[in-house]
Amino acid sequence: MPTMTELLARKCHRTETGLAATELPDYLSAVPGWTCADAAITKSFTFKNYYETLSFINAIAYVIHAEDHHPTITLSYQHCQITFTTDSVKDAAGNKGGISENDFICAAKIEAIVQQSFS
Repeated sequence: MPTMTELLARKCHRTETGLAATELPDYLSAVPGWTCADAAITKSFTFKNYYETLSFINAIAYVIHAEDHHPTITLSYQHCQITFTTDSVKDAAGNKGGISENDFICAAKIEAIVQQSFS
């Protein structure tokens, strides 16, 4: 079972191998508040105002760019939803998109930013 500390120490890498469904609960326990659905992991964040919401986006932009693993970001005045999936992962039928360790590495790094800067 990976820990937050272990995920923070890892770097994203190109992969076509997703996590097995049996591995997901262990990975989810390392990143509190993230949920899994439709071959993706997601978390919503709430902030005081639009400025703080945009500050969050700017703070995570460096990590996202450095890891070269880009989420879908949905933004509104006080809310932001981050969704990670790995397009290079394919399911048994060959469809694109699944959950890989990369998704959890980035989720852990975003959690560290939130704990450090937005708590």
